[in-house]
Amino acid sequence: MSSFRELLAATKASITEIDTEAAASLRAGGSIVLDVREPDEVAQGVIPGAVTIVRGNLEAQVEAQLPDKAATIVVHCAGGVRSAFAAASMMELGYADVRSMDGGFEKWKTEGRPWEVPALLDADQRLRYSRHLLLPEVGEAGQQRLLGAKVLLLGAGGLGSPAALYLAAAGVGTLGIVDMDVVDASNLQRQILHGTDRIGQAKVASARQTIEGMNPDITVTAHDVRLSADNVLDIITGYDVIVDGADNFPSRYLLNDASVKAGIPVVHGSIFRFEGQVTVFDPLDGPTYRDLQPQAPPAELAPNCSEAGVLGVLPGIIGCLQALEAIKLLLGIGDSLRGRLVTFDALELAFREYEVPVDPANEVTYDNRDRIEIVDLAGSCQAVFAGA
Repeated sequence: MSSFRELLAATKASITEIDTEAAASLRAGGSIVLDVREPDEVAQGVIPGAVTIVRGNLEAQVEAQLPDKAATIVVHCAGGVRSAFAAASMMELGYADVRSMDGGFEKWKTEGRPWEVPALLDADQRLRYSRHLLLPEVGEAGQQRLLGAKVLLLGAGGLGSPAALYLAAAGVGTLGIVDMDVVDASNLQRQILHGTDRIGQAKVASARQTIEGMNPDITVTAHDVRLSADNVLDIITGYDVIVDGADNFPSRYLLNDASVKAGIPVVHGSIFRFEGQVTVFDPLDGPTYRDLQPQAPPAELAPNCSEAGVLGVLPGIIGCLQALEAIKLLLGIGDSLRGRLVTFDALELAFREYEVPVDPANEVTYDNRDRIEIVDLAGSCQAVFAGA
């Protein structure tokens, strides 16, 4: 016991220790609060906004969750012992300004300072999403973010099928699906949401049945309608990300103009025979579909899958990439495909990347959102502006 006391005393002498009042002042000023208690302790209450990393996982996870080593970080545990050792470890990792809060969460709570009982995963969810929880970039907070997220899929076909399945498996809590078609036998070569027993059934109903059978955490909102100027804004409002699996240019331009007006990012995907492409259109931070494709090509130069054919596995690859980009956007991790178009050639098994610049001539922008009029764009696909 004496040796532990000596070690603790030496550790505390090597770090900066502050009281709860100083910790509260730093927190109010925007400093990071790091909670290193065990999950069962965290479940009893947390300081609002605190980052949680179990002390035993600190060295392996802290650099991924707190990459700014110059930031001021207040570390706390229950009473101030584990946080002292955690602060010393972080200093060894190169963190320049780490403080350990003496008295820990128990003193903070006793003094009547702000705290809350966090929303936590239940036992079944912790098992289902256990591989996500092991990733510092996701963790419990990220999984909670996914469960609270809303993604709209335009289409329950070749691209929408794999995207929906992986978003559901990842725990994206609400999936909206827009599709007015019914399942046809010719769909089954690539549209893996559906099966032979669903032929003739509405695709949105079939999709809901598959997704809810896969993951009971997911709420599926079915939009068994054709996307049009009359309904597009009502449908997309409230979603965090839209996954575009449309198979025609009028729908893509309609979605673009509405998503720009609403400020919602779109993960775009398209396929043709043995080739596919994927990118992210974010009206708040980067180019949009009209920057990439100012004008729709003539109909004879843009055949769909029923006219030109498509290798069945190709939309699986592109749809999975769309799901990946959507999850990255929801979690705020990695480098998204904003401003980058990735193409895939299945015959060569080759990926290529192209820059997508913002077109200064494009007036369909978020800054001009109040001027954008949403109209059905069959034919020219030209944007319409109020007062134009």
